[in-house]
Order: sequence, then structure tokens, then C-alpha cells
Amino acid sequence: MDFLKMMKQAKEMQEQMGSLQGQIEDIEAEGSSGAGLVSLRLNGKGELKSLKIDPSLLKEDEAEILEDLIIAAHTDGRVKIDQAIQEKTQEMMGGLGLPAGMKLPF
Repeated sequence: MDFLKMMKQAKEMQEQMGSLQGQIEDIEAEGSSGAGLVSLRLNGKGELKSLKIDPSLLKEDEAEILEDLIIAAHTDGRVKIDQAIQEKTQEMMGGLGLPAGMKLPF
């Protein structure tokens, strides 16, 4: 592979990485737990955008259960965000000939 072709591919990859980072920020996913009693939305950066709690959980003696459900919902949302990022990355970088399994720094 000649040097100019490598430089062109590197530039294309850099442009696609910038585009990908912008698209990742736009990804949103909902996480839920407790059969939907707690739900939340995360963006691609993992930031919590909204939180909904069923009023039946807002009892003083239910605080520990509510805390566990919020953590479980966040974990569910994070898994979905990570999966969406992976899919978007593969979609955008598929044509660049990167080695299989190469993880990008997001």
C-alpha cells in the first residue's frame, strides 16, 4: 500500500470518527426495572436525561427497593447504549478495513 493511499485512508477515518462521536451523543436508550415501575433515559454519553418512578414506590419503607430499581434501570439503559454505539461504530467503520474486534476509544 503506498503512502498517499494510507494518508487518504487515515484522513477518511478521522472524519468518520468525528462524525461518529457526534452521532453517539444523539443516541438515546431507555432502561427499566421492576416491570416498568422505574424507567429512565440515557444519552450516548451515559448522561441521565429523565427518570420516572411509579408513585407506588414512593413510600418511606420502600426506599431501599427504589434505590435498587434505579440502579438496575440505569444498568439496563447503559447496556442498551453500549450496544447501540457498537452497532453504529460497525456500521460507519465497516468499509475502512479495520481488524476484526478492534475497539474504538469511546
